[in-house]
Amino acid sequence: MSDKGNRPAWLSRLASWDAAVIVITVVVLLIASGAVENFGSSRNFTFLLLDLLPIALIALPMTFVIVTGEIDLSVASTLGLTSAVMGDLWNRGLSIETIIPLCLVLGAVLGALNGFFVTVLKLPSLAVTIGTLALYRGLAFVVLGDSAVADFPRSYTSWVTGTIDGGPIPNVLIPLVVLAVVFGLALHATPVGRAVFAAGAGEQAARFAGIRVGRLKFWLYVVSGLIAGLAGVLWTLRYSSARADNGLGMELAVVAAVLLGGVSIFGGKGTLPGVLAGVVLLATLQNALRLQDVSNEALNVVTGVLLIISVLLPNIITKSRAAVQRRRKRSLASPTPESGALAGVK
Repeated sequence: MSDKGNRPAWLSRLASWDAAVIVITVVVLLIASGAVENFGSSRNFTFLLLDLLPIALIALPMTFVIVTGEIDLSVASTLGLTSAVMGDLWNRGLSIETIIPLCLVLGAVLGALNGFFVTVLKLPSLAVTIGTLALYRGLAFVVLGDSAVADFPRSYTSWVTGTIDGGPIPNVLIPLVVLAVVFGLALHATPVGRAVFAAGAGEQAARFAGIRVGRLKFWLYVVSGLIAGLAGVLWTLRYSSARADNGLGMELAVVAAVLLGGVSIFGGKGTLPGVLAGVVLLATLQNALRLQDVSNEALNVVTGVLLIISVLLPNIITKSRAAVQRRRKRSLASPTPESGALAGVK
């Protein structure tokens, strides 16, 4: 068998983790369509896409953040606070056309606060975003309490829940596809993407290469907050309900989907197609289990197991490959009995 370095690029890509996730996703979709009642219906397909929308949206910037070696666990709380503020502003009589931009700005500001703590004060992102996870969710309850705000304009709610030409594809899939293309090109085909991978592979080396790592990470947190704010707006309009607990616990699903899609928790590696496949795989499993009347608590268990697998299995594979390569190098370096005998004859 040829060494990995001598493989054609297409063969290495087929053997990658993200390619395996894409194949598994297709297999799970086919199995669920045949084994789970009503899974393959157009109505359920629409619900499946609507359910994965906020996870997919937030996973786009989260991919960049994790590739740089950082994390943002406050995204679901940003969604909830955005939703609460949206409801409060609607109660105060502001127009929806004014509220939506204000909520997007709020999301960006919340992301900027995370970025300030991480890049300016040099605090660890895990501790920072756990803190802001609690802070933003607490502020959401301060703003709105336990109440819910409804009666948003029907023209907006019907568009979010509606479909393209009456088919199974939701209207909101359009902005998701556009953003996925933009983020995908940015990560894989621009200097920004190369800087993101360089920062994750080695921050000091990236600095020596002229990359302003701190500024890069700061703006990634701003974008992460902005997209979480957008997800909060769409969530609120989909359910026509602004609540402080909207999106509660979603950060677990987002991180699980990103890591399941092949992004290394240690940074420096990952692809956006793999992440989107991870989102679809996670949403498919959750949807199929809900159709089987599985409880939300059991769904959290499934998400947790997938999160552990997505961290543990690639680690095991990487270490196994490294061990095989070390053994191969030692076998090539050590003389065989025949070569030793020939050397003695000389």
